[in-house]
Amino acid sequence: MIAIVNYGIGNVNSVIKAFQLFSNEIEFTDDPEKIRKSKAIVLPGVSSFGAAMEELEKRNLVQLLKDEIEKGKIFFGICVGIQLLFEESEETPGIKGLSIFKGKVKKFEDTYYSVPQIGWNQISIIKRDNPILKNINNDYFYFVHSYYVEPEDKEIIASTTDYGVVYPSTIWHKNIFAVQFHPEKSQNIGLKLLKNFVQFVYNNNG
Repeated sequence: MIAIVNYGIGNVNSVIKAFQLFSNEIEFTDDPEKIRKSKAIVLPGVSSFGAAMEELEKRNLVQLLKDEIEKGKIFFGICVGIQLLFEESEETPGIKGLSIFKGKVKKFEDTYYSVPQIGWNQISIIKRDNPILKNINNDYFYFVHSYYVEPEDKEIIASTTDYGVVYPSTIWHKNIFAVQFHPEKSQNIGLKLLKNFVQFVYNNNG
């Protein structure tokens, strides 16, 4: 079973339906035991950094997520789900993230480009061996965000996107995959990425 984490914020029906196209073992849950027994964890992001961490704390899921990731459980973060992997965010100063990676989340400067970034933008792939980017080129995905991650370890960056600043649009490190864009809103190319992820999960769970 692939567990999509329910932390009570935002409409994630489109994420659930997109995953259900490729697996009949998708469960939307905040049950710690179900998440612990899952083959993979998906953390969707339709929220602010601080509100997301607060709701995860309320559900006693913060340490669970950290433990499962550190044990090697396959993890996929979407939008705010990529940002929560880091230590802190300019969106909500003083609120700590999951701190899986060192680094912070920064806000786009509102200069030439409008903030938030809403719409299609191109990714430039750095790590072509990333399994979720299989058969995907420098394609366009759908973004909705005002903040971007700035990892200390640049080796985890799998693709970048240019929006006045060149920032990581996907990251990959061992069992951890995360994207800043919304694959579920990115039409066929986004579905291809989700299919790649599901196939990776089942190919690596016996």
